[in-house]
Amino acid sequence: MTARAPAAVPSSSGTQVVILTGVSGSGKTTALRALEDGGFYCIDNFPVVFLEKLVELIGHTAGEVSRLALVVDAREGRFLRDAPRIIEEVRAKGGDVMVLYLDASDESLVRRYSETRRRHPLAGDSGSVPEGIAAERKALAGLKALADEVVDTTNLNVHELKRLAHNRFVGAGAETMGVTLVSFGFRTGVPTHADLVLDVRFLPNPYFVPELKPFPGTDPRVRDWVLAHEDAQRFLEKADDLAGFLIPRYRAEGKTYLTVAVGCTGGRHRSVAIAGELAERLGRRGIPVRVWHRDVEKE
Repeated sequence: MTARAPAAVPSSSGTQVVILTGVSGSGKTTALRALEDGGFYCIDNFPVVFLEKLVELIGHTAGEVSRLALVVDAREGRFLRDAPRIIEEVRAKGGDVMVLYLDASDESLVRRYSETRRRHPLAGDSGSVPEGIAAERKALAGLKALADEVVDTTNLNVHELKRLAHNRFVGAGAETMGVTLVSFGFRTGVPTHADLVLDVRFLPNPYFVPELKPFPGTDPRVRDWVLAHEDAQRFLEKADDLAGFLIPRYRAEGKTYLTVAVGCTGGRHRSVAIAGELAERLGRRGIPVRVWHRDVEKE
């Protein structure tokens, strides 16, 4: 990696613009997703001729968009030769524009194209990936010379590249992973987006307690009844320990969110009470938690 400016976290004033560029197959999409997860508003294949107008328009969003990431690459076509001039003009007018150029060895790029079976965008009639790479390097020479940083991704895996982009532009110590707890009923199906599924149907069921049956698991009477059982407390302790073990490791691998589904038969009583209590325990660990009771209103 080569650099011409020190790493910095976005300042509080103005709009920070990060332009991701570089050869096809070097990881621009991966880096863009990392910035999107870090709170950037992201646009892929952005026409660079509109950069000045875009920065001007964002200035009228009352701070709602303060960080912007754009991919500018060989797909620009004839506009590409104007990219360095346009970027410099925006910078000259006070725009906070950083350019990150991603590169990789020809050998690794050829291998990546072979693995994905994609056609290189500049391969021409011959369809030769090496020829396309050479043409692209020539077309991007002006942007590479302008870049604040040039990063060689030859030996970086996806997780390492995401971590690099995040640390460079979001902040090395920033919390990047939140947890969503979904209570549900197995009767209506397991949430398809769940990363982990916890089954609490082994717990005593308030459905069979006449004075509790009409009320959901969010009601203190139902919640306290469910949580009063020893097995519920032991389950919560083990689930809390499991989350404490997994979350730092998921985060280290670049995962930015985790969805944990907690299920009972109907999704109205036990799963709701357990998910609510588990959310409180994770909150005490400093983990951002969102709770969604999917089936609590269903009969």
